[in-house]
Amino acid sequence: MAKCDVCNKDHLFGSKVSHSNRKTSRAWKPNVKKIRIIDNGTPKSINICTRCLRSNKVTRAV
Repeated sequence: MAKCDVCNKDHLFGSKVSHSNRKTSRAWKPNVKKIRIIDNGTPKSINICTRCLRSNKVTRAV
């Protein structure tokens, strides 16, 4: 579910490095919310990241 339908922001993988320099794999997930929008006059439910939601890239259905 962690993928934005507007900007296609997806999760990233990398390594968590401890104080003793041990590496374990981890993932960074975007802050994705499920909201209803107006798309061509009809309400529709999509997954959108909070950055796209904050910058008004879609019109939210009330």
